[in-house]
Amino acid sequence: MALDAAGRLWVTTAAYTAGGHDAVYLVGAAGAAPVEVVPGLQTPLGLTWLGDTLYVASTGRIDAFGDLSAGAFATRRTVLAWPAGVGESNNLVQGPDGRLLLGISAPCDHCTLSSDWSASILSLRPDGGDARVFAKRIRAPFGLAQVPGTGELLATMNPRDDLGARTPGDWLAVVREGQDWGFPGCYGQGGAACAGVPAPLAVLDPHAGAGGLAVVRGQLGPATGTAAIVAEWARARVLRVSLARGRAAAATPFLTGLASPLPVLVTGDGALLVGDWRSGVIYRVARG
Repeated sequence: MALDAAGRLWVTTAAYTAGGHDAVYLVGAAGAAPVEVVPGLQTPLGLTWLGDTLYVASTGRIDAFGDLSAGAFATRRTVLAWPAGVGESNNLVQGPDGRLLLGISAPCDHCTLSSDWSASILSLRPDGGDARVFAKRIRAPFGLAQVPGTGELLATMNPRDDLGARTPGDWLAVVREGQDWGFPGCYGQGGAACAGVPAPLAVLDPHAGAGGLAVVRGQLGPATGTAAIVAEWARARVLRVSLARGRAAAATPFLTGLASPLPVLVTGDGALLVGDWRSGVIYRVARG
């Protein structure tokens, strides 16, 4: 989900299997019927506006759409493309330096990587130039969010799933440029395999599918405070991680009762939108 300069909501759809029939929709107002604007996409999981240009990250590519008129974009250009097998394209955000940041999953659960872009957060100019790895060896960096006023980048991370009882919880982490998070050898077990690997800000539920991520700074009241809001679609709940102290914190339940919450977004009026991937419903949470 993303908001344009007029405050309108834009939403991507992504089927469980990648068939190339996904799309970007415009929801003009609360309760309005979604209008399909960009059809024929394959698993578009990244969406952000920069000025009057909509950037969409889908399988193997980032595209820019411009000149919106009468419900359609007049221009479309491929900003960046890469070969099959690199990994799933995830969330897409703008950094404080104006560059785009994209999370790319590993193409496997625990294999040796063949591409530097696999299992990384990629940094690039909005025109696609100077693409480089911002942080590496993160199995699945899905949610990305900037902490306003700090320049810090938060990311949700889904670790390996093949470890049985040793499977760690998903992570919420502060990610800095140049970091190496140790995939596949390090999964939080410590020891030599994790030497030099940063520690997460919070450990979430195991096998949780930690996905969408947003930062609130008091808009939802003092009980929520300044916090990261993390959706766990596989656990059917949304968590809160306090950011008030700037150090490791516990994740606590924030919202339950949804089927598979995935994207989260803070609106201009301070509400929180939570998209339920399984039901196709978007919920609005606001301070009473």
